[in-house]
Amino acid sequence: MVLLVLLAGTFLFPMIYRALVPVELPSAEEQLAVLKFAMANQPKEEKDGKKRIFSPSAGSEKRKSVLFYFDPNVIDLNDWQKLGLSEKQAQAILNYRSKGGVFRKKADLKKMYTLSPQLYKVLEPYVVISGIDPEPAQKGEVKFKEQIVIPKDIKIIELNGADTLQLDEIRGVGRVFARRIVAYRERVGGFHKKEQLKEVFGIDSLKYEEIKNQVIVDPGKLKKININTAALADFKNHPYIRHKQVNAVIEYRKQHGNYSNIADLNKVAILTPEIIGRLAPYLTF
Repeated sequence: MVLLVLLAGTFLFPMIYRALVPVELPSAEEQLAVLKFAMANQPKEEKDGKKRIFSPSAGSEKRKSVLFYFDPNVIDLNDWQKLGLSEKQAQAILNYRSKGGVFRKKADLKKMYTLSPQLYKVLEPYVVISGIDPEPAQKGEVKFKEQIVIPKDIKIIELNGADTLQLDEIRGVGRVFARRIVAYRERVGGFHKKEQLKEVFGIDSLKYEEIKNQVIVDPGKLKKININTAALADFKNHPYIRHKQVNAVIEYRKQHGNYSNIADLNKVAILTPEIIGRLAPYLTF
């Protein structure tokens, strides 16, 4: 009997206590503090009312572009992507070229709808277009430089195929300059644009203006160097690169393998973008 009374008391006491002593609820201030704490520890997306969604690419870095000197008429899909274009954007440019499209000057790249003005502004200093004559004036457009009249008795001389006697026929050249032009042409591997005449000793801007309309350039006659088989002797006396720089190019090739395109030369620390840009028309891979 005593045992039954004790058991009944054990079960009934908590119920009687809760009935007689009211439960103390948190104050309004305490509830507000808890709410603030919970909000402060929510993920940012949940605070903004957005659901957090896992993405396989989340946290991955954006593809970094690599700037290098390039000819838009030559480079391939991979090179365009290295410059920051998507595969779709690059393919649109290649399609344009496959249908006969040619970039005659840097500004022609602006016509490509896949290339944003911002990206063009970044790429423009690195565009090197070789072997393209200036675009003719559009109908009704007057270009001052194209209005120069050349007398009929003046011959037009192709710089890369002419000998000293033919160059001597250019008004304003003479024997001395003819020999200098041939000597420099042999050192550099030919002219890919007539403006290179100003690199010949003694031909300043005034002399160049005097003779520029009497000459043309055939870039197909350039003597090109395969950078993956070149030796020091192949660049002997080349005006655009020094012995030390050639040696660095060869040593890098021995250590890391062949170069696949002009962009790979940026990996040779001793070469500047200016040197690479000047060499570009003379190299093959």
